[in-house]
Amino acid sequence: MKLGLGTAALGRPQYINIRFQTGGKSNLETFKKNSFSVLETAYNKGVRYFDTAPGYGLAEALVLEWLQTKNDASIQIATKWGYTYTANFDENATVHEVKEHSLAKLNAQWNFSKQLLPHLKVYQIHSATIETGVLENSEVLERLASLKKEHNLKIGLTTTGTNQTEVIKKALNVTVNGTSLFDLFQVTYNLLDQSLLEVSEELIHENKSIVIKEAMANGRVFRNKSYPHYNKMYAILESISKKHAVGIDAISLRYCEQTIPNSVVLSGASNNVQLKQNLHLNTFSLSNNEIDLLNSFKIAPEFYWKERKQLIWN
Repeated sequence: MKLGLGTAALGRPQYINIRFQTGGKSNLETFKKNSFSVLETAYNKGVRYFDTAPGYGLAEALVLEWLQTKNDASIQIATKWGYTYTANFDENATVHEVKEHSLAKLNAQWNFSKQLLPHLKVYQIHSATIETGVLENSEVLERLASLKKEHNLKIGLTTTGTNQTEVIKKALNVTVNGTSLFDLFQVTYNLLDQSLLEVSEELIHENKSIVIKEAMANGRVFRNKSYPHYNKMYAILESISKKHAVGIDAISLRYCEQTIPNSVVLSGASNNVQLKQNLHLNTFSLSNNEIDLLNSFKIAPEFYWKERKQLIWN
């Protein structure tokens, strides 16, 4: 089982995405009940890798509460530090999250996240960038190295933006006391943004773990009249989907899994229907010809992220 469950959609009601369905979560209690159900369904279907973050609203607390119902050492929790959720479940909020890569923020968020131990296996810098200077902040890096040693954690980072590969290459050279700090990289990768392929072989060679996020390009893999320039991709995806009798979501997830060997691909399912559809990725394999066809739809990272920035929180 190489599918993991991301919890952004389970901890807060809005995300940067193209939403095709609305409604269904009328209040906080209903929202939490749905989120618990998705966690439980994922577990019952064999998922053991769960990714969360303080920036995902209630997600960390929900995962912690859910873990109290489990006695299974195979469950792996990955969390992050660096973003604080600020929207307070207000649909009209103009600011949903605030980023801060300081030692003070790391210590404050670790103080809660450490409750996820012993299931907590991965601790990540949330959206590391060159601009924040976090990869040169010796206090932060030394603190992460200390946590790694004390709790036997994998230290990772997540990447976002046009220069993902630059960030990864820089992180690969970060050492603390002569030892490489970063063990895991959670990267945006999908049919449209394939920039990860520039560094994936190096990561694999250095025995680094790869986790893939946004496998469905925030919804852009699904036919949408707003994106006529993707009509050829939509037609091919629909044809492959029909052939394998699965959804386009499963095709997109399977593509990531097959082109980045031994990676964990995250599902961003917000309900059980989506999760069960995502899990169909385990029922088929894409042919080499199908992979080649899907490879042909890559676009420049600059265009990908410019388009992504135009998506709204919903």
